[in-house]
Amino acid sequence: MREALLEYIRKGIEEINVTRDQKIPLEDLDLIHIYGDGGVFDSMQLVNFLMVVEERISDEMDVAITIVSEKAISRKVSPFSSVSALLDYLVEEIAIAKPDHVLGEVQ
Repeated sequence: MREALLEYIRKGIEEINVTRDQKIPLEDLDLIHIYGDGGVFDSMQLVNFLMVVEERISDEMDVAITIVSEKAISRKVSPFSSVSALLDYLVEEIAIAKPDHVLGEVQ
């Protein structure tokens, strides 16, 4: 599942890159800072990016989650700070929304 989620994140960045003059490099995706100090997105790009990722999760995994929530915003470490933090958060949210996706996965 993590690989699929990472691919959805990659596709989201690719979609945002279409509108940017300075492209976000897709090598070492786990090391990208998404938002905040040193982040690659401004607030509008972040919202668009998260919507793309949310839609892909819904379409491809048949799981409805809301990435931007009070829970996400109130976390000590923001899930929007880096790709790896977002990936961890998505796995947690999918496990809550549809536990069989995580339990049925071969690690």
